[in-house]
Amino acid sequence: MAREDYEVVIGLEVHAELSTKTKIFCSCPTSFGAAPNTHVCPICTAMPGTLPVLNEKVVEYAVRAGLATECTISQDSKNDRKNYFYPDLPKAYQISQYDKPLCEHGKIEIEPRAGRKTIGITRIHIEEDAGKLNHDEFGRGSLVDLNRAGVPLIEIVSEPDLRSSEEVDLYLKKLKSILEYIEVSDCKMQEGSLRADVNVSIRKKGATEFGTRTEMKNMNSFRSITRAIEYEIDRQVDVVDNGGTIEQETLRWDEVSGKTFSMRDKEDAQDYRYFPDPDLVAIKLSDEYIENIKKSLPELPESRKQRYLTEYKLSEKDANIITSSKYLSDLFEEASKICNNPKAVNNWIISDISRILNETEMDPVEIPFDSKQLAKLVQLIDKGTISSSIAKKVLVEMFEHPRDPEDIIDEKGWVQISDEGAIKEVVIKVLENNPQSVQDYKAGKEKALGYLVGQAMKETRGKANPQMLNQMFKEELK
Repeated sequence: MAREDYEVVIGLEVHAELSTKTKIFCSCPTSFGAAPNTHVCPICTAMPGTLPVLNEKVVEYAVRAGLATECTISQDSKNDRKNYFYPDLPKAYQISQYDKPLCEHGKIEIEPRAGRKTIGITRIHIEEDAGKLNHDEFGRGSLVDLNRAGVPLIEIVSEPDLRSSEEVDLYLKKLKSILEYIEVSDCKMQEGSLRADVNVSIRKKGATEFGTRTEMKNMNSFRSITRAIEYEIDRQVDVVDNGGTIEQETLRWDEVSGKTFSMRDKEDAQDYRYFPDPDLVAIKLSDEYIENIKKSLPELPESRKQRYLTEYKLSEKDANIITSSKYLSDLFEEASKICNNPKAVNNWIISDISRILNETEMDPVEIPFDSKQLAKLVQLIDKGTISSSIAKKVLVEMFEHPRDPEDIIDEKGWVQISDEGAIKEVVIKVLENNPQSVQDYKAGKEKALGYLVGQAMKETRGKANPQMLNQMFKEELK
């Protein structure tokens, strides 16, 4: 049977590190990049006799995430011990939530090519992160760094509503955007702040029973997730078509070979032997507490998108791109207010800035310049100080060697030539060197004018004022 004869069923478990200053059950800092085992204490290293104390900010952030994804918030939840044995988990259990999560029954809207679709969220619960194993590349052993042990997480579990890698990509990007907007996680995938476990199964089209699923753990790149899903679908179809059966197992995605490899059998809930953590009290939330958090929620991506369509008259496509990232959206709004030219700011963001972000695989939050500098770039074009073509070169410099656009223009000598005498000299020279184009223009070929202007821009290394060039060429050609 062909791949088209099967339906793909995908569910996601997304882990987002919360942006609290301290860990979930102790006062150790959560900042990224410290020397190994320097952000640890007897509590997060699980020394005997220590007691955890729940960080209230963790609960608040989880509730914010639940409200932003239209979940029902539980007013009576608890912490549970999830038992498993790995060297990066000193106490041999993780404090998580099992049967009483903080948030349940939410949803996220996505817009794949086939049309708008709702993806259900089963639950959002809080838990602590484990440490990190640093493996020796020569296979001589592994070192344990416990800085991450006890860093607070929320786990967002989707319903098995996703049917393609396209839908997964859209869902993850929308979820990342929401978490950034409500400022509960920085979502820096390169630092592991946002990662996903991807469950994939296939079934024959028309079947109602789910197939056996495999799980790919701790994936932190949109590109890798898409590639891994596509490979795993093909692998499962191949196994079934050849009379085999899919094993329920945990897989590792190898980016270099582009293949999945088996790590271990996939655990079920009973394997973790959950039970309520005896050291932590139940989490009781009042109506007033939940309502206050609800009132504090900022404008979310969907609402901001609708506002951009009416207030700034952006196209749906442009509004989708800009509001997909809180940082891009803030950059757009702030720069537009400064330079009073939202159309130009929008064009820069959706074209050149987006292109550079894609080429460099950079997250918008890593853009090395601010709204004031982007606004200044737009103002310099509007004033005629530089041309649009020079501005593109300035933008590249702002990415590669961040500094004020005016400083870049001064250093490079890129100020636009707007002196009539100087421009006329160039126009006369270009006309003399291109008699055929002059004849073509006079014969009614409008494209010839564009060629002549291009030659003049080349002559001035892009520094001539293009509007003045156009006007002067038309005058001379009369």
